[in-house]
Amino acid sequence: MPRKLIKKYMPDERTLREHKHLSWLGRHLHDPNLWHLTRRSVARAFAVGLFCAFLPIPAQMIVAAIMAVICRSNLPISVGLVWLTNPLTMPPIFYCTYLVGDFLLGSSGGDIEFELSMTWLTESLSLIWWPLLFGSVICGVVFSILAYFSINRFWVWHVNRSWKRRKDKSRNVQP
Repeated sequence: MPRKLIKKYMPDERTLREHKHLSWLGRHLHDPNLWHLTRRSVARAFAVGLFCAFLPIPAQMIVAAIMAVICRSNLPISVGLVWLTNPLTMPPIFYCTYLVGDFLLGSSGGDIEFELSMTWLTESLSLIWWPLLFGSVICGVVFSILAYFSINRFWVWHVNRSWKRRKDKSRNVQP
């Protein structure tokens, strides 16, 4: 079952509740959907985590945690999925989201020469921020919707397969 696989890598809920930096959330951390591995809470967690991963902002994990509490999705999965955009994957992901935003807005992004330097970023930010933000939100919405329905379907398929195997096994045991 997917629950066993996911549970193996999740942190302990009591440890997170008692963490000094999370204490300000108080009673909101006692919602069972934030910690239990159900089909709905995990699917919502994938949607929240992937949406936040595409946001080109600092503190994506904090945004994911707040959205997880609001959406009542699994908190550790929501926050963990934000790390899909890490220092190695950020440049290609945000470049692609910029291209999507540039295409959808009909901007003249072809005129900009990209360089992988902080100087170029600070000088060009005024030109690229709107296509980057727009493309990031669009990609975040699209991928979070795809993830939500994919996880839902995968979970149902996996449970049905387990029940079928159990049923076949019980038929083979009987004489």
